[in-house]
Amino acid sequence: MTHTTDKAWQHPEVQLAGGGYIVAYLAGLALMGLSLWIVHEHALAPMDTGMAISLVAGLAALVQCILLLHLSISETQIWHTVTLILFIPLFILTIGLTSWMFHGLYRRTMLMPVAHVSAPAAHAQASDFARNSK
Repeated sequence: MTHTTDKAWQHPEVQLAGGGYIVAYLAGLALMGLSLWIVHEHALAPMDTGMAISLVAGLAALVQCILLLHLSISETQIWHTVTLILFIPLFILTIGLTSWMFHGLYRRTMLMPVAHVSAPAAHAQASDFARNSK
């Protein structure tokens, strides 16, 4: 069934959206502004800053899941919510294993730093090489 209307605000999909999108946008903007302020002003110790930013990011994700994606435990949305709940541990596991793999790969493939040789010693080695090659 198609709905034709001249006024966009009277379209059924727009009516379903309500003000949730605007509230979600403003809440996301406020939370990102809060995280920017925490980092810019050095309001907390470094470890506390990381924890605060993680908390604000988790809160922003929760606000977006509820207000933008309309996830809930209602009968119509339960499978979307179950999918998200099953996705989160797999996502964390994927990120954790990838970082673990690259950390181990870095240790196995990167060369150790070259020992520093003073300039006179390097010059003496070069002159010894030049004498021996004649």
